[in-house]
Amino acid sequence: MPVAGTGPLVVVAAHPDDETLGTAGFTAAAHGAGAEVRVVVATDGEAAFPGLDREERAALGRARRRELRDALTSLGLDDVDVTWLGLPDSDLAAHHGVLVDALRPVLAGATTCLAPWTEDPHPDHAAAGTAAAAAAPVTTHCWSYPIWACVWGSPDEVGPPWHRAARHDLSQAQARRKREAIARFGTQVATAPDGGPPILPPQVLAHFDTGVELFWRAPRRTGAPAARFADLYATPGGDPWATRTSWYERRKRAVALSCLPRQHYDSAAEPGCGTGELTRELAGRCGAVVASDVVPAAVAATRAATAGLPHVTVRADALPGPGAIPLGTDLAVMSEVLYYLSAADLHATLDLLAAAVVPGGDVLVVHWRGWPAEAPHDARAVRARFDADERFELLVDHVDTEFLAHVHRRR
Repeated sequence: MPVAGTGPLVVVAAHPDDETLGTAGFTAAAHGAGAEVRVVVATDGEAAFPGLDREERAALGRARRRELRDALTSLGLDDVDVTWLGLPDSDLAAHHGVLVDALRPVLAGATTCLAPWTEDPHPDHAAAGTAAAAAAPVTTHCWSYPIWACVWGSPDEVGPPWHRAARHDLSQAQARRKREAIARFGTQVATAPDGGPPILPPQVLAHFDTGVELFWRAPRRTGAPAARFADLYATPGGDPWATRTSWYERRKRAVALSCLPRQHYDSAAEPGCGTGELTRELAGRCGAVVASDVVPAAVAATRAATAGLPHVTVRADALPGPGAIPLGTDLAVMSEVLYYLSAADLHATLDLLAAAVVPGGDVLVVHWRGWPAEAPHDARAVRARFDADERFELLVDHVDTEFLAHVHRRR
């Protein structure tokens, strides 16, 4: 299920009822667990019935605002703050910049953002999802939820990213309260003003009464910014991941190094060296080590950690820069760094590895099995890129409870 965490959970909706149809069970569960919940609604849904005149549309918008408050009451979310943006219904794509600017203050400090799927068939849903992704802070875990994708097409036609999917299973009580909340949207579940069918007839509502809510991760499209890591290293102690003291870090280094098939290497490269704890241990098994990091504080920490080791060079560099993996390297070690790269930089890094690592050299890659908010990829996605690249042959595959470690030999 999506990350709720201890910070605010922000639910973005294009229209009143999107948040209830797509996320009511999870939102209520997170709220019950103590999470602060914020809801932001881009439009009043006043264009649901195109035949209405201007005054009738305004009245419909007011009614839908009341319905949303009633729905939140049914879910036990009376105290949830709702931000109404009042942008034009059915025209959100034309107001992208305004929507992004309006979402930024609501999303400030959010741990998790739930927004409509950017590929949902309704253009307003797609626009709201796109704007939320643009407005969310780099530290926010972004997730998408489908609305009309569940109704208007089959999975084969819509093509949801099932490899990034998560589900929330509603309890019987949650499912009952969700039904009650949806019923509060009388303008949507009742006969249309012109006597036509409702917007949400029973056969449509059935798609939202399965006892399951679907979400898929909406990862960043760009790589994690260097400024984010600079902020982390600026925290007290300069060791944001407790690499010197935590059992996870110490054990991960021991396991990763034990995966190396050779006792000694001539020349190693370690991009993303962090505090230099792994660098120092690599130095005991390598004739030369080039360690690098994009953050000046990390470079300084690694230099301090390897002081007195003349065969270790520490430089400021970042992947996919060629200085991060010098030509002639016979061991490249990348611990918890590759999933932070953009898709283009990850592709370029594999090209760099293929060019810089000598044939028969080894590439050790380590990943945390979680998914950092700043990262465009998770461990599984990066691992798949190596598996699909014929320039590398898998030698070692270690799957641990919290991390993965795999060694590939350069063909």
